[in-house]
Amino acid sequence: MTVKKNKIKLYSPGEKVFDVVNAALMVLLIFVTLYPLYYVVMASVSEPRFLLAHECPLFKWLGNFTLEGYRLALNNPNIISGFANTMINLAIGTALNMILSIFAAFVLTRKHFLPRNAMMKMMTFTMFFNGGLIPLFFIVKGTGIYNTRWADFVPYLISTYNVIIMRSFFASLPSSLEEAARIDGANDWRVLRNVVMPLSKPVVAVIFLYYAVGHWNSWFPSMVFIRDTKLYTFQYVLRGILIANNTSVSSGGDGMLTVSEISLSAELVKYCTIVISTVPIMLVYPFLTKYFEKGVMIGAIKG
Repeated sequence: MTVKKNKIKLYSPGEKVFDVVNAALMVLLIFVTLYPLYYVVMASVSEPRFLLAHECPLFKWLGNFTLEGYRLALNNPNIISGFANTMINLAIGTALNMILSIFAAFVLTRKHFLPRNAMMKMMTFTMFFNGGLIPLFFIVKGTGIYNTRWADFVPYLISTYNVIIMRSFFASLPSSLEEAARIDGANDWRVLRNVVMPLSKPVVAVIFLYYAVGHWNSWFPSMVFIRDTKLYTFQYVLRGILIANNTSVSSGGDGMLTVSEISLSAELVKYCTIVISTVPIMLVYPFLTKYFEKGVMIGAIKG
């Protein structure tokens, strides 16, 4: 009977110093990343009269804990309509983005599709050179989608960068899987649906997140192509609040708010609106992170 001795790994002084410094830098990086969000959350539940006079780092809400800013923000019809518009644009726009990007990436990996190299070069060219904002404005107006919801996402249906990422992923899949499917009589559609897509969940999840975050943060199309305030996106409404330092607030009683009260309420609503705009993405992100770490070919080939 043999007894295995446990080997004790000894760390050199240099390795210990490296571990300590590395841990300290990671803690500092986490603090620098999370503190701004923490500051905004604490400010959103603080009393505005204390908040305006506070100039130091914030680690606890000021004055009494209050949710008045969230009540005022949610009573603002522009914020409610902007949130609804953004959710609609995100749902429709992201779905169209993913469908077109998947089809484009798949077609560009087909060896029997002869123009694929020329098309790839043309798409790459658009990453560095484009017609500019004025031609885009006239195209949007000429196609009849100006001042409509479609102007928020139709001009940006395809991202060449995302298509290149997805194309590279599709091209890295083993050709033997596709050949086996071809032997069984599968056409291109079946190959895409039954072979490529089940193995591409990680890249699909990442590209989906890119598009979704892009639509959630979108404000520029509303500024350029939209004139109807009822169609403004949430981020564009937030931009107006942050820049103009002005918002529609209601007193909730029978009296009018004074100028100082409006200024205090506007300052509080700014922080509350930032929190409202950040929370949905933070809730969705953890459900997609598992795909970032998954191996590409786990379970694809046995033996």
